[in-house]
Amino acid sequence: MLSKEQKHVVELSEIFSHFPNSNISEYLFKYLTANSNLPGPRGNLELAAAFEEMISSRAAIDPPKEIWELCSTMARISAEEAPVNDPREFIAFCGVRGLGAVGATLPEYQKKALLDLRTLAKDSRWRMREGVAFALQKLLSGGDVKVWRELEEWIKSDGWLVLRGVVAGIAEPSLLKDSSSAEWALKANRRVIKRTASSEDRKSEEFRTLRKALGYSISVVVRAIPSAGFRFLEELAQSNDTDIKWIVRENLKKNRLKANFPKEVAFLVKMVE
Repeated sequence: MLSKEQKHVVELSEIFSHFPNSNISEYLFKYLTANSNLPGPRGNLELAAAFEEMISSRAAIDPPKEIWELCSTMARISAEEAPVNDPREFIAFCGVRGLGAVGATLPEYQKKALLDLRTLAKDSRWRMREGVAFALQKLLSGGDVKVWRELEEWIKSDGWLVLRGVVAGIAEPSLLKDSSSAEWALKANRRVIKRTASSEDRKSEEFRTLRKALGYSISVVVRAIPSAGFRFLEELAQSNDTDIKWIVRENLKKNRLKANFPKEVAFLVKMVE
């Protein structure tokens, strides 16, 4: 019996069988909105994953420009055209994930994908920002150091929502299995924390969005690289900064740390009580 994602792959394959010789946008968009689960609390993530898989496979065989333009057109659907929880928002969400898939499959589109994702990370819609995190994970899964270096530039010079995109994107256990990636992810979180600590601009909704992401992202990295990770958390726990203490407390609540490192967590909990 096919899983939900596999079923969507089969159905998307039928739609894409006519691409690029005919314009599939109308049929594709109808299919995505009809199966989006929106409005509702949870979009159809299985369908989004199937779409990403389909784009990865089609990017390897279709004319690159056409597959890129399809995903780019979808991702450019604005908040005015497709507000939060509107079924059309799901088209844009899938488009964002498609950009990551094209960039991961075709090296010549990697830089272009990262450029677009940097802009999309600032979208006012939370679901679109989640799409950016998924797309970054797709790009990072290839292990290309150029992607990590580009994200370093994001951290140095961009705003809170773009930083949120970085920490959410790298908070994926499958990306942190090798020590070099885990170490980079820890450094990235350290740099983001340093920027927040040195800023007085903390009253905006954008900052609260970043803070919320930091409240779980660090625990994912600590689980992957516990020795250095807990030293970092201990450094943060000694801070008098209320936002940083909140971030530490939130990460210590995560079961990935509580279940695997009870002594270390108990020690740090006392420091931030």
